[in-house]
Amino acid sequence: MKRNPFGALLDKISPPEGLFLLILAVIIGGATGLAAVFFIHLIAVIQHRSYSTVQFLFPHLGAWSYVFVPIAGALLAGPLIAWFAREAKGHGVPEVMQALVLRGGRIRPRVAIAKILASALCIGTGGSAGREGPIVQVGSTLGSVTGQILHLSDDRIKNLVACGAAAGIAATFNAPIAGVAFAIEVLMCELQVRMFGNVVIAAVSASVVSQMYLGDRPAFTVPSYTMDSPLTILFYLLLGLVAALVGVLFIRMLTWFEDIFDDWKFPLPLKPAVGALLLGIMGLLYLQLPGINSNNPAELQPGMPLIENIPHVYGSGFTFIEEALHGNTSFWILALLVLLKPLATSFTLGSGNSGGVFAPSLFIGAMLGGAMGKLFSAWQPELAGPSGAYALVDMAAVFAACARAPLTAMLIVFEMSNDYALILPLMLTAVTASYLAQYLHPESIYTMKLAKRGIRFEQGRDMDIMQGVQVREVMNREPVTIYTNQPLAELYQQFQETNLLGFPVLDGEESLWGIVSLQDLERTLSQSAINLRTLKVEDIATIDPATVYADEPIWTAIQKMAPRDLARLPVVSRSSEKQLLGLISRSDILRAYDVGIVRKQRGQLLEGDLTLRREQYNDFTEFRLKTGQNAVGKKLQDLNLSESVNVVSMDREGVLHIPRGNTCFAAGDIITLFGRKNSLGPAQAEFTSVKMENDSVKHEKQPD
Repeated sequence: MKRNPFGALLDKISPPEGLFLLILAVIIGGATGLAAVFFIHLIAVIQHRSYSTVQFLFPHLGAWSYVFVPIAGALLAGPLIAWFAREAKGHGVPEVMQALVLRGGRIRPRVAIAKILASALCIGTGGSAGREGPIVQVGSTLGSVTGQILHLSDDRIKNLVACGAAAGIAATFNAPIAGVAFAIEVLMCELQVRMFGNVVIAAVSASVVSQMYLGDRPAFTVPSYTMDSPLTILFYLLLGLVAALVGVLFIRMLTWFEDIFDDWKFPLPLKPAVGALLLGIMGLLYLQLPGINSNNPAELQPGMPLIENIPHVYGSGFTFIEEALHGNTSFWILALLVLLKPLATSFTLGSGNSGGVFAPSLFIGAMLGGAMGKLFSAWQPELAGPSGAYALVDMAAVFAACARAPLTAMLIVFEMSNDYALILPLMLTAVTASYLAQYLHPESIYTMKLAKRGIRFEQGRDMDIMQGVQVREVMNREPVTIYTNQPLAELYQQFQETNLLGFPVLDGEESLWGIVSLQDLERTLSQSAINLRTLKVEDIATIDPATVYADEPIWTAIQKMAPRDLARLPVVSRSSEKQLLGLISRSDILRAYDVGIVRKQRGQLLEGDLTLRREQYNDFTEFRLKTGQNAVGKKLQDLNLSESVNVVSMDREGVLHIPRGNTCFAAGDIITLFGRKNSLGPAQAEFTSVKMENDSVKHEKQPD
C-alpha cells in the first residue's frame, strides 16, 4: 500500500493536536455550509423549473401536474440511488449511525454527491421529506472523507463525522446550538470535552456561511406567546402525551411502508416512482377539498423558509407551518394534515426515495399542536391562550417523540422561532413526549432501521455486540484483593501502589465478602469525628456486592452496573457465589466491545457463506503468517493491497483484533481477508510472498 502523501505531510509537520482538529472543524463546517446553501438553491430551482416547465409545455394538465412531476423526479432519483450509492436511500441519519458504530465513521465519498442530487430531485418535485437528513449525511461524509484522506484514527474520524452532522443542522436551520445537541444526543450519545469544542466550531462555521447567503433571520416569524396562567401547563402536559402517540404512529407507519417496499419483488430503481404515484394521487385529492388553494410556482424563491409546498403535504412544509404558528388555519385542515403528512412521508421515504424526517416531524407537530390548541381555546378560551403557541411547542414534542432527543427538539424550536417565552412548556412537552414514546416504542425513527439490521444503537454503541462476548473472555483473572481485617492504612497504601480504584474484599476463608472503592475511603477520611486507627476494611466496605457469572454475556454485566453506575463487578462461580473468579471493570467492557465487533463481522461472513458462494465475484480466505514472510514485522499501511480487498481481522494467540493502518503483523497471526476473488490471490501473496498452497488455511465451506 503506497504511503498517503497527506499523512506523510502531517507526520513531517506534526502540528499541535488541538489546533489541527480545530482547523479541520472550520473547514468541514464551512464546506458543509456551502453544500447546504447549494442544496437549498438546487431544491428551489428544481421545483420552480419542474412545475413551471410542465405548466408551459402541458397547460391542459392543470392539477394533474402535481401527479406527474413527483413521478418524474422519482424516476430520476431512483436509478441514482440504486446504481450509484444505496446509502442515499431513505433519511440518511441511520446510515451515518451505522458507519459510526461498525465502520469507524468511514463513509464512501460518492454518498455526498448521490444524496444531494437524489434528495434535491425528490424534495424539489414535491416529495414529502426534509432537507436536514441529506445535509447531515453530506456533512458527515465530508468529515469522514477528510479523516480518511489524512489517515486519522477511528476516534478522530468519528469526531469529524459529528462535526459534519452538527454543521448540517446548523446550516440548514440556522440553528448552531441545536446542531451541536443533535450530534451529541442523536449520533454520538457521548462526547469527550476535548472533542466537544470541534463540534461547536464546525456548527458556528456552517452557520456563518449559511447566513452570508441565506440571511440571519430565524426560520419562522412567530408572534410573542406567553402563558396566561400557570394552570395552562396542564394543557401542555396533555399535549406532550398526545404527541408521543402521534410520534409512535409516525414511526410505525414509516417502518411498515419500508418493509412493504423492501419485500416487494419489483425493480429497485422504479420503487420510488410507485411511492411518488401514491403521493401524487393523495395530493390531487387534497387539492379538491374546499378551502385548499394551491400556490403559484412562479412565486417560489429560495431562502429561509426554504420553499413553498404545493399542496401542503408536499415538500418540507415550512410555509404552512408558519401559518399554523400564527393561528391562521382552520381546525379541520390541521387535523387532516396530522394524518396525511405521515402517510405522504411514508409514501416518499418508505418507497426508497431520498430525504429527511426532521422537517416532516416538525410539520406534524405544528399541525397537531395547532389543532389541539384550537380545541383548548374553544373549551377554556381565557385559560388556554392562542392556538399558535401550542403549534410551536408541539413541533418540539413530536420530534422528541420520534428521535428521542428532547434537548435537540427544545433547542431547534427555540432557535428557529427566536422566542424564549415558552421555554417552560417547551421543556415539559418535549421530555414528556420523549419518555412516553420510549416506553411505548423502544426504537426511535433513526434506530428503527438499524434494529431491523440487527444493530442495537445505545450510548453510541451497538449493544447486540455485547451479547456475543462472555464475561470470562475479558475479565481480570488475577485481581488485586484485600482482606476484611486489614487496617485502613494498608488499604490506603494499596490504593497508592496499584493506582486502582477498587478491590474485592475477602474474609479469612478466602471467600468473597464485599467490595471497597477509593470513594469509600475518601468518604471515611472526610469524617473528622472518626478514629481512623481503629477502623478496618470491613468497617467501610460494601458487603454482599452485586456480582456476575463468568459465563454470562457482557450485556448482563452492563445492566447490573447501570442502576448505581458501578465501576466494577466481582465475577463469581455458579457453584458458589462466594468463590471469586475475577473482576470486570468498565475498561474491560470497552475491550469486549472491540472483540464483539470483530466476532460479529466474522459471524456475518460465515452466516452469509452460502450467499457469498452464489455471488460471482466475492469470497474470503484465512491464512497464518510464518517467520520470514513479507508481512511479518510490517504495518498494514505499508503493504500494497488492492482497494477491492478488506483485511477483516487478525487472530493473535486466540485474541481477535481489528487491523488498523499502524497494526504490525507477527509470525503466527491468522489473517482473514474478504474481497473480490480475483484480488484475493495477489493480496495473500503480498502477505506471504510464497505459494498460497503452502500456507493457506482457507475456510472450508459447506457443499451447496
